[in-house]
Amino acid sequence: MIDEVSIKEKRFNKWITVISVAIPLVVALLFGYKLPNAEPLSFLPPIYATINALTAILLITAVVAIKNGRRGLHQKLMTTCIFLSALFLVMYVAYHMTSESTIYGGEGYIKYVYYFILFTHIVLSIAVIPLVLITYSKVYLDDFESHRLWAKYTFPIWLYVAVTGVIVYIMISPYYQT
Repeated sequence: MIDEVSIKEKRFNKWITVISVAIPLVVALLFGYKLPNAEPLSFLPPIYATINALTAILLITAVVAIKNGRRGLHQKLMTTCIFLSALFLVMYVAYHMTSESTIYGGEGYIKYVYYFILFTHIVLSIAVIPLVLITYSKVYLDDFESHRLWAKYTFPIWLYVAVTGVIVYIMISPYYQT
């Protein structure tokens, strides 16, 4: 007989799969679509870079909180990080639907550094979606041991994505059209 936790976990896993596939697909589709006659939202990149920086700070603060036994604060900080990541995504897509993509203008080895950081940032930002959702779901299933195990992988990847988002912005910002 299947217990209630297994049923809930299967339900969570179905939604995690759907969301983890849908978000990158929708972002890819919307990234290539330009809203006709839309005013460019050129003010957004520094805002969503700041959101990435804040997410990185809150991720670190959340880890410190849980290590100090402040479970409630940890949960609030992690929920805030998920909200900030979603807000970032909405702003990022809105910017790219109203503005032309900016070409990185650096030359020499720094160009390869930039593209390496950008590539790993994009790939890991896709990979972190199911990791965050699985890690978060374990709390609702009261499976704190699994939550801790998943968090050991999710945290550094999510932190990398947040920090490299800021680095990418700093590196490309001199080339934005004003």
